[in-house]
Amino acid sequence: MVLLLKVIERTLRRVDHYQQDSTIFGFTFGVVKKYGDDRGGILATQLAFAGFLSFFPLMLIVVTITAFLSQRSPALAERIRTSAFAEFPVVGAELASNAGKLPGSGVGLAIGTAGLLWGGFGFTQALQFAFFEVWHVPNKRRPGYVYRVGRGLAVFVLIGLAGSASITLGLLGTLIKNSIFAGALGLAGAFAISAGLFFAMFWLLSPRNVRTVDLLPGAAVAAVGWQALQIAGIRLVGSQLRRSSELYGAIGATLGLLWFLLLFTQILVYALEVTVVRKDHLWPRSLLQPPLTKSDSAVLRSIAMQEERRPEQHVTVTFDEPRCEPSGTVSSGQSVDIGPE
Repeated sequence: MVLLLKVIERTLRRVDHYQQDSTIFGFTFGVVKKYGDDRGGILATQLAFAGFLSFFPLMLIVVTITAFLSQRSPALAERIRTSAFAEFPVVGAELASNAGKLPGSGVGLAIGTAGLLWGGFGFTQALQFAFFEVWHVPNKRRPGYVYRVGRGLAVFVLIGLAGSASITLGLLGTLIKNSIFAGALGLAGAFAISAGLFFAMFWLLSPRNVRTVDLLPGAAVAAVGWQALQIAGIRLVGSQLRRSSELYGAIGATLGLLWFLLLFTQILVYALEVTVVRKDHLWPRSLLQPPLTKSDSAVLRSIAMQEERRPEQHVTVTFDEPRCEPSGTVSSGQSVDIGPE
């Protein structure tokens, strides 16, 4: 058993040396490693839950507005409804098929608006928290409630503008005959809108010392992920939900929406990790510790210092030197001293 463990360790260390010497594999593993260090799965789950709470009030608003509009221009109302629901392909087809049967209501519009504001506020706060965590901003340096509300409103407006632009693009698409050129043009326009939204979001929520050019790769990753998920969602609806019964389709659509949001928020957090790892050059990371690489030490130090909550509180991080154990393995330790500088 001991011999087998040594063989496994030697093999893993060879793999570790290879990935550390490779820029592509080293950077990729650095992003994945930091995602785990920052508890990226928890951050993505919080974002998905907040987005789920915002989705249905938004759909209620769309249904109500188009119901009012259909009394004067049924064709235009149908085009707006189709374009809006197409932004969420997993459930869009299911909702679009029944939305025209629902009457407009002022009460529904008021409830939808209140729910959207409440859910949207939760989403923007969760989004800011994710940015703080991934950038390892110390708690004592994070902005106060009023400032966070202001930035949340700015993000809310950005999302609204991007959504309106996407709906407008969808309306223009219905006026153009189907062709390869029209499809490519629509895809390029949708990507441009998504990339602009994510870039503006990254610029608004990232620390001020980050250069604008450093935000471009992460925004591009998020935009590509969003477009890929939309295409995959359309195929999922076409191959699965349309063949389901009415009850199963409703349940499947809800579960599909949760899956869609969770997968997208994971991509969004990974895109943010790409930005941070590239900007601070947090690679290569060690697959097996010890020893720790410089990037390992930098990330661990930032995570510890992130817990500073008061101006008079200071966290100092030191690392023990690697030492050989009687078994022949190498061990190391980390110590954290909390006190005044």
